[in-house]
Amino acid sequence: MKKYRIVFFVFIAVVMCIHLQAQTKVTFRVYNQSNQEAVPGVTVSVNDTIAATADSSGIAALNTPAGNKIFLFSAVGYERFVLSLQLTKDTLIAVPLKAVSKALDEVVVIATTRNNQPIENAPIKVEVLGKEEMGEENTIRPANIASILGDVSGVQIQQSSATSGNSNVRIQGLDGRYTQILRDGMPLYDGFSGGFGILTIPPLDLQQIELIKGSASTLYGGGAIGGLVNIISRRPTAAQEAVITLNRTILKETDGNTFLSKRYKNFGYTFFGGYTHQSAVDVNQDGFSDLPKLNSYTLHPRLFFYPNNTTIILGYNGNVNNTKGGDMQVLKGNPDAVHQYFEQNNTVRHTGELVAEHRFSNGKSLYFKNTISDYTNNFSATQLNYKGNQLSYYSELSTLIPYGNKSSFVGGMNITGDRFNATHQNRIIPIPALSNNTVGFFAQNTWLVKANTTLELGLRDDIHQKYGNFFLPRLAFFNRFNDHWATRLGAGWGYKVPNPFTSWFIEYTIDKIAALPAALKPERSIGYNAEVNYKTEWGEGNTLFINQAFFLTQIRDPVYGTANTDGTLSYQNGGRNLVSRGFDTYIKATIAEWELYAGYTYTVVTRNYLSQHQFMPLTPRNRMSFVLAHDFEDAGMMAGLEGSYNGSQKRLDGSDTPDYMFMAAVVQKHIGDHVTLVLNCENLLNYKQSNTEVLYTGSVTDPLFKPLWAPIDGRVVNLSLRFKL
Repeated sequence: MKKYRIVFFVFIAVVMCIHLQAQTKVTFRVYNQSNQEAVPGVTVSVNDTIAATADSSGIAALNTPAGNKIFLFSAVGYERFVLSLQLTKDTLIAVPLKAVSKALDEVVVIATTRNNQPIENAPIKVEVLGKEEMGEENTIRPANIASILGDVSGVQIQQSSATSGNSNVRIQGLDGRYTQILRDGMPLYDGFSGGFGILTIPPLDLQQIELIKGSASTLYGGGAIGGLVNIISRRPTAAQEAVITLNRTILKETDGNTFLSKRYKNFGYTFFGGYTHQSAVDVNQDGFSDLPKLNSYTLHPRLFFYPNNTTIILGYNGNVNNTKGGDMQVLKGNPDAVHQYFEQNNTVRHTGELVAEHRFSNGKSLYFKNTISDYTNNFSATQLNYKGNQLSYYSELSTLIPYGNKSSFVGGMNITGDRFNATHQNRIIPIPALSNNTVGFFAQNTWLVKANTTLELGLRDDIHQKYGNFFLPRLAFFNRFNDHWATRLGAGWGYKVPNPFTSWFIEYTIDKIAALPAALKPERSIGYNAEVNYKTEWGEGNTLFINQAFFLTQIRDPVYGTANTDGTLSYQNGGRNLVSRGFDTYIKATIAEWELYAGYTYTVVTRNYLSQHQFMPLTPRNRMSFVLAHDFEDAGMMAGLEGSYNGSQKRLDGSDTPDYMFMAAVVQKHIGDHVTLVLNCENLLNYKQSNTEVLYTGSVTDPLFKPLWAPIDGRVVNLSLRFKL
């Protein structure tokens, strides 16, 4: 009997050894087959049992006995994928998933609301331009994001200078100075350093853009009265990324951009490098450049470290931007006694960042952000030379504490400020120095009142070194009635301290800006919003989403500029409110694989502090836009058509501009798996402001340029190549 027992145990041991030896490790890298991006959260099932879930890099790993296995991969918004494998050894398998729709609830707000909410159920309305849109814009307008922002309903990109090409972002009819621009949740583009912000941010470097229309000052402080644009940088994934884009336009613009990234176990990196060259072009043949001469260089490396549930980011962003516009004879190097006019801006921006994010095991998170930015502009003109420098800084410590069923608390403090200094060579500058420093405390609590109702309360207290205390509450409410209907309501308070260098609809050099009066008061605002949403899905991948929103913003003690007889600009407070009101309607639809975005915005802005001309200049009351696109997957092509209608605008003297239509078309062709060729045409109808009026008055020697209300560069065709290595 003892002998049989020995034989039995030996037999069992042999079987166990065979079984253990037959165990194999299989690792799946799951990605979106259309854009090669990692798909996180995919569940991997074996025999109807979930065996693994893909991490944020799209990686899922599991141990399973050797032999023939059938794996099922499933994720929201993707077709199920079945894979049969004969496993004999450890294996790494790439798994492509096909997206079935672009469902709104797949989009997550990364930074703007601070609590990583799905966009569809966030109490505060956030519109997101995602990574796919950034990839498309990279081949259409690779130098900057101005064009893609202008496609959003309720957003207007207004060019403020014909010679420098500078632009600002206007939301809901308010001046660009009421729009706060953030980079990864940190303000960098305000005051003197804000002039060339949007022009120097290439889309290839971005994960997504998050946009709030209306007051957002409670979370981010002064300036976000009209709205907020948060520009989110890309982060590395487990899959190696390498993209090179080359672009050339018929108006003599050349672009070259490169992006590289990779995440390893404890370390990762991203790298962006870009160059843009634009030759000066006189489109309307009036002797002055409509496109200035430009050379722009951008470098943005970031290092990522991942110790023990912590992410540490060290980054540097450098930009050199040299523009020169004016008399074409001067730009060609042939000035004389008559042809002398030019403006040259040589700007340099150095920005350093340190970010630390720690996630505790109970779901709580702790965040530290710090950035310092040094911006210098060497300006030269016919009779003026100066050098202006602004040092900006921002530091923040905050926490996210989830509790209950999808409720959360966000709280923290931040210190922000800037210091401006200017030196001149041949003319007195009224404001040679200026500084702002603010300490802020903020808290936000989000309650899931019941299954489909969310209430959010935010409080902020800012203490400014000169203008004192600002208490900013905000209330937001969201309710989903059923699978189709939902509503949002909100109100928020904001403020803006006087800054003479903030964006205006006309660009002034700093020698023309008078010193701020001692009695000038900060602006204070309250904004209201209400909206109704409808969504539905039918068939295979067909979706429809409709948003109807209403807005009202009132600004007390509005600061406005008055042009004096000597050409200088002086600021004062208005005795009555500035009011912006209207409604915004947009539709997103996917029907038979055709994608449609259409929006209409009605805006009335009234400057009640004026006795006449109470309208807001250069603001269309009626504006419509649309984008229509289709992927022809069998042919490896995509085609798109977009357009915008801009209604009549008021000039400074009260006269009306004509309305006009702007159209663009694009065709994209995939050549193999790694090369994409894009042919794009902007301004198909070749509409230019110079079709209606001359762009300047006065003499050639001393021209006075008119405010810009329409494109001045006309039709532009570009051809780009994108290489994915």
